[in-house]
Amino acid sequence: MEIENTRDSDSMRGSRVGFSGSLVSGKKSARFKDDESYVEITLDVRDDSVSVQNIKGADHEAALLASRLEKRPNNTLGSQLSFHLRQVSKELKRMTSSNKFQKIDRSKSGAARALRGLQFMNKNVGTEGWSEVESRFDQLAVNGMLTKSLFGQCIGMKESSEFAEELFDALARKRCITSPAVTKDELREFWEQITDTSFDARLQTFFDMVDKDADGRITQEEVKEIITLSASANKLSKIQDNSDEYAALIMEELDPGNVGYIELYNLETLLLQAPSHSMNLSTNSRVLSQMLSQKLKPTKERNPFKRCKRRLDYFIEDNWKRIWVMALWLSICAGLFTWKFIQYKRRAVFDVMGYCVSVAKGGAETTKFNMALVLLPVCRNTITWLRSRTKLGKIIPFDDNINFHKVIAFGIAVGVGLHAISHLTCDFPRLLHATDEEYEPMKPFFGDERPNNYWWFVKGTEGWTGVVMVVLMIIAYVLAQPWFRRNRLNLPSTIKKLTGFNAFWYSHHLFVIVYVLFIIHGYFLYLSKKWYKKTTWMYIAVPMILYACERLLRAFRSGYKAVKILKVAVYPGNVMAVHMSKPQGFKYTSGQYILVNCSDVSSFQWHPFTISSAPGDDYLSMHIRTLGDWTSQLKTLFSKVCEPPTGDQSGLLRADIAKADYKPRLPKLLIDGPYGAPAQDYKKYDVVLLVGLGIGATPLISIVKDVLNNIKQQKDIEDGTKGSKRSPFATKRAYFYWVTREQGSFEWFKGVMDEVSENDQEGLIELHNYCTSVYEEGDARSALITMLQSIHQAKSGVDIVSGTRVKTHFARPNWRQVFKRVTINHPDQRIGVFYCGPQGLVGELRHLSQDFSHKTGTKFEFHKENF
Repeated sequence: MEIENTRDSDSMRGSRVGFSGSLVSGKKSARFKDDESYVEITLDVRDDSVSVQNIKGADHEAALLASRLEKRPNNTLGSQLSFHLRQVSKELKRMTSSNKFQKIDRSKSGAARALRGLQFMNKNVGTEGWSEVESRFDQLAVNGMLTKSLFGQCIGMKESSEFAEELFDALARKRCITSPAVTKDELREFWEQITDTSFDARLQTFFDMVDKDADGRITQEEVKEIITLSASANKLSKIQDNSDEYAALIMEELDPGNVGYIELYNLETLLLQAPSHSMNLSTNSRVLSQMLSQKLKPTKERNPFKRCKRRLDYFIEDNWKRIWVMALWLSICAGLFTWKFIQYKRRAVFDVMGYCVSVAKGGAETTKFNMALVLLPVCRNTITWLRSRTKLGKIIPFDDNINFHKVIAFGIAVGVGLHAISHLTCDFPRLLHATDEEYEPMKPFFGDERPNNYWWFVKGTEGWTGVVMVVLMIIAYVLAQPWFRRNRLNLPSTIKKLTGFNAFWYSHHLFVIVYVLFIIHGYFLYLSKKWYKKTTWMYIAVPMILYACERLLRAFRSGYKAVKILKVAVYPGNVMAVHMSKPQGFKYTSGQYILVNCSDVSSFQWHPFTISSAPGDDYLSMHIRTLGDWTSQLKTLFSKVCEPPTGDQSGLLRADIAKADYKPRLPKLLIDGPYGAPAQDYKKYDVVLLVGLGIGATPLISIVKDVLNNIKQQKDIEDGTKGSKRSPFATKRAYFYWVTREQGSFEWFKGVMDEVSENDQEGLIELHNYCTSVYEEGDARSALITMLQSIHQAKSGVDIVSGTRVKTHFARPNWRQVFKRVTINHPDQRIGVFYCGPQGLVGELRHLSQDFSHKTGTKFEFHKENF
């Protein structure tokens, strides 16, 4: 063999090396005659790749060359050249397998999609991020060498250490590095390869990760190993458990000839020809999309006054209901304070106590008003009736009832502060230090003998009732804060037992005592002796009676609403589903919730849970996530009667009581409701966009089922096949986005997903599942999962991540693109956006709803429910 090297041998590594000449030995094989022509092969040989540019000659002779190249000894030109020859052999075999040498057609869109499917580094590309990597190398390296265990941390892949170590091994094998550590120069070469944006480089790197013995072939065992590794990196335990099955599926797809291995071009074919799962747009839609993007570009108004006015206009347009309610409340509070302030300024006591007494009495008057008002937002039955049976929902934001309750509580705190501080630090000291002449007008109120110390004020009925009320209010107010109610603070275990939801619930019921003391305190007044001037009871009488009736109604109604439990299932993610019989006459709307009591846990506590079944179902269901003491104890009780599921049943533990031969003793559940919630307003919209995070999908799943039933019912009415028991509502299109952290979460609503997929023949309900534990589509750590997902869904119609017919997307949705797509599909329409989940996403969804509503003809109305 003749070899012409265009570079010095010591610079071969990392440089382009050219080879030319005959690829067969000087001694001809007996099969070649003198008059026969050679096979002419044009190669492009680099230090890490060999590509065949052209072949001239017979196919069987090319095959012979390939087999001869495999048998050449490795020590002819060293291990690196041997590896190049094996690559040539592989290329020749691939091309001789077909009658005509053709490269795979890399269409522009196909190549772009494939490039997105194999990104090892998706943030800092090329030299732009090397400075940070170099800085971390200097911190982590020992004696100028970076160990394999620290490779992932150094390149910014710390959360996927196993995957990073496999990538290290692949890059090291390519360069014949046997040491478990690399120098900075070698790390630079690694970095340049994994950040190479070319498709060939990414494909080769990924192939080398799977091909652990560097023979140019991937066996089923190697496929299984990389599936296990990818599933582990993406926290997909079920795929990890079934890696044998999925490895066989990939081999079946890419190795139809059953030769026992797959090669580089097989992966290339899969990447280039795999169907795109992105949201395809027609030509017209693409034009609209571009126009919409241009329209939504932020344009900064140079005039600051116009900029502020526009923001103010947008704010008023989006929050006018809240604004007028808050303005009315503040006006009433200000009016009451001013009225009482002026009234006491004109009395004789003002000459002794001054403005202090006016401030104290003004604060007291607002406190009386707010103590009455604070009960109304928590009168659930009244609120539900008003929002469901009246038109008041058009002007009153019933969705904000709990927020308004908190605002009023803050108003009470301010009023109590003004009242108590003014008395204790101002007017009482002035009274104690008043002269006999100044005290003379005060005798009708405080007695003939002037008080001589603070204890006189405290020991009186007015004093001790006020002090006890303030203490109880402080306890309830502090334990109601999210830091304590949700146990967000790292407190000592002894103190932590005094916090949590139970502490919040019981401390809030101290207000029964507070209201009794409030009436007593308001009756025994120092400065008002006539009964008609003691107005405390007048303020709170009606709200207290209404609230008492609400509680009596709940007690009466729940007494005969003891439900029969039909099925219990405990799912991954600390979620338990309970299916119950529907009480006679129990009617509800999707999105509403019920209060649940379990006497085996606590006879007094009632906890709200959203109904996950649809109104048309013959049962009630709720999905409970165990987050606090009460839910944990409830799960423990039900787990005792559950067993591992059999057959195709879902869940970790399960009990189908209705079908079971034995009848275990089950905890008794009482329910009360239903009660109104923001999600129940979905019926007012033709199109709804439903967004649920984790267990927040519960009310939205009920809506999806109800919309499906509504569409089927409308179709039946149009066909005249059957009469309608329920009047159909406006909703005719739904987009459902469910974002969850764990793969096991998809079991919660697997049955509903499959039901919608099977029955929604016209595609009026779009279901989109997102699993955030999986790296985004385009990351090499999820590339094999994406390939496996495509193959499995094409063959069986079932998604490997969710186990349903709904395709699972990876990472988090691009919410701007979601809104953009809905806008394009429904121009000049009113869209109801319903979100249920943690507070974190509220701001972004609300901003997008406002932005698209202001800049396009489509109006998005945002509703949210937090837990």
